[in-house]
Amino acid sequence: MAIASVYGATGAGEATTPSSRRVLVGARPPPRRISFHIKSPSEWASISLPPEPRRVVPAAATAEERVEEEAEEGPTWVELEPIGSEQQLDRALAEAQQLGVPIVLLWMASWCRKCIYLKPKLEKLAAEYYPRIQFYCVDVNAVSQKLVNRAGVTKMPSIQLWSDSQKQTEVIGGHKSWLVIDDVRRMIDQKE
Repeated sequence: MAIASVYGATGAGEATTPSSRRVLVGARPPPRRISFHIKSPSEWASISLPPEPRRVVPAAATAEERVEEEAEEGPTWVELEPIGSEQQLDRALAEAQQLGVPIVLLWMASWCRKCIYLKPKLEKLAAEYYPRIQFYCVDVNAVSQKLVNRAGVTKMPSIQLWSDSQKQTEVIGGHKSWLVIDDVRRMIDQKE
């Protein structure tokens, strides 16, 4: 017969009965098991946001009137168009100059946390100025160093306002994103 501890484990794997148990002096109890409640990925990804304010459309309004009202409101966000080469930047600048509108460039990097937090806020800002101003983003790791030097980018995120194919002014976003958005809004309003 194998010697068993108070906890019922035997050396030979035999089942223990109360009569076959012996108390071992100085034996350590087995480690406690700790269980963690693990959430499923779908629970982690759920975010609840407060509902956006809704405009009341009179019930008597026709479908055409409702569509016109929604069209007047404009988009809630505009995706920043990526620029991946010097030729794309030159094309965007030429189009903007032809239309007589300035463009805003976000210089960012995929590894930059502040850039990642700032981009969706700039997309909302782009919706406010749509279509008067075009917004673009440039990943500094995906373009040539020559293009980065041409723009004079030294820190990220950098938000630049370009007009007539020339950089007019810039905001360097090293602080809280809502403050950066305010600075960008002031920068745009001063140049308009």
